[in-house]
Amino acid sequence: MPPINTITIENIYRSLIAQLDKLARHNRQGSYRTKERYYEACKRFCKFLAEAYHLQKLSNISGKHLTAYVEFLQATDKAASTVKTDLAAIRFFHDKMENAKYRLPNNAELSVELEKRSFGGADRTWSNEEFDKMFAIAFVSGQNHYACALALARFAGLRLHECFRIDTATARQALREKAISIKGQGGKVRTVPIEDERIFIMLRSLLAKTQRGGKLLVSDDLPTHIAMQRMEQFIVRNRETVRDKDSERPLTFHGLRHTYAAEKYWQFTESGMGSLDAHFAVSRLLGHERPDVTDIYLASVKKEERHGD
Repeated sequence: MPPINTITIENIYRSLIAQLDKLARHNRQGSYRTKERYYEACKRFCKFLAEAYHLQKLSNISGKHLTAYVEFLQATDKAASTVKTDLAAIRFFHDKMENAKYRLPNNAELSVELEKRSFGGADRTWSNEEFDKMFAIAFVSGQNHYACALALARFAGLRLHECFRIDTATARQALREKAISIKGQGGKVRTVPIEDERIFIMLRSLLAKTQRGGKLLVSDDLPTHIAMQRMEQFIVRNRETVRDKDSERPLTFHGLRHTYAAEKYWQFTESGMGSLDAHFAVSRLLGHERPDVTDIYLASVKKEERHGD
């Protein structure tokens, strides 16, 4: 794929927003809150269209754009209710267009399955076989930056944006100390031990190719958010190939963090740590302070086993 001109993308995005604004000005339907929610949803969709497709006219939206956007939202772990509301917002404004080129498919007609809404923790973990296959695809195809990100999420519990924030200084320190110090949400820094050799191999490989001070997983000519989006799209393209037979678990990048959390919890409890202490130890490794948030990551562990009930 040729280098992306960020100025061109920004201009396309502004043009799409201008088209959206024109539709919004003439809208008299819905409450103020609904109008605001739908407008913000369509702004995000415009951003996706500009970055992923360079689409210049909202009237040219088709089913393929809708399907790709759903896959993108699912890959970034958006809730099923959020995905369906965003789709409703896109169709709402699409219906306002007088010159729409295509009819948009309804949810049943989409070329992607919508997840059902869940009111509790869903098991998003990957099996070891699923991870090994995905890692091998990235490594064998020479996409070491993807392989490195996969390993960091699986064996260090890093978020997507934390992986793509790593620079050469952070990587060198991690190799020296066998632990990675990373700034997470709210600017809070945590240090996570590195225990898998694949992380060391990938860090050394990428350091050899990255200029001092540069970001390890992002080339100089690519915006970080585009690099992250491509990582997610890589998983979407390959997840059916690596998925375990008869498995219905969603395979997303964020799911690797769930896998890490569940594995660490079992390691702590099997070494003799009490379930409550293990729960808080996992919270610290994930960079969370709220137990209810950590419970989401431990959905694959029965509640009574998490809290010793």
